[in-house]
Amino acid sequence: EKQVFQLRAHMYQARSLFAADSSGLSDPFARVFFISQSQCTEVLNETLCPTWDQLLVFDNVELYGEAHEMRDDPPIIVIEIYDQDTVGKADFMGRTFAKPVVKMSDEQYCPPRFPPQLEYYQIYRGNSTAGDLLAAFELLQIGPGGKSDLPPIDGPMDIDRGPILPVPVGIRPVLSKYRVEVIALEHQILMFSIVWGRQTSHSSHPTLNNKHNFVSQDLPENELLHPPLNIRVVDCRAFGRYTLVGSHAVSSLRKFIYRPPDKKAQHWNMTG
Repeated sequence: EKQVFQLRAHMYQARSLFAADSSGLSDPFARVFFISQSQCTEVLNETLCPTWDQLLVFDNVELYGEAHEMRDDPPIIVIEIYDQDTVGKADFMGRTFAKPVVKMSDEQYCPPRFPPQLEYYQIYRGNSTAGDLLAAFELLQIGPGGKSDLPPIDGPMDIDRGPILPVPVGIRPVLSKYRVEVIALEHQILMFSIVWGRQTSHSSHPTLNNKHNFVSQDLPENELLHPPLNIRVVDCRAFGRYTLVGSHAVSSLRKFIYRPPDKKAQHWNMTG
């Protein structure tokens, strides 16, 4: 028996990806394969922790079998990560697999199963681990009423990104403003850069000590969803050339987080 579905792939973020370029970074994008269809996220330049924040919608997915089988054992989704090259084809960086949460047309779209929660999926390159993908996948059956019966996609809408749909409210994490500050005590011959999510900061005066660099970005309030901090050190050569000396990833910034005191709480303690 033929069943018709819509697949929604909520591609939020990846972290600790393979450095495919000589700069120590990559230009990653993800390709999602499901049955006979595939779609790609946008390409994000020079990062190992891309935040795509993108919803990919696969319409009119036809599957054959009993309804209860589809719900309990849906087909596998294949996600591959590539590095976009300016010349030639994209380079393969890794692969992972996922199963969608399935909603049949006679089920309610409500907790605890819906909306689906973001999960980490381990990315593999051969037998080696090559990062993690933070995403959620849902397979929604299209009933007699057609697509009008499907749950709506609740914004936010980003007009600056054109036709790209962001991950809907209820699935995307709650964001807060964070600022990471790095003080380099000594880097007289070398230049360093810090890469955090979508943002990059470079040391502009490599001959000075105690250089203070910072990057500001909106990040999830849930600390477990924070991207790693990537630090690259490069050798500055003639004619504006840079050669990568080394890199380091701070996998968790949890122990470095400073939270300013709550002024209201302080006032209450002083007056109470």
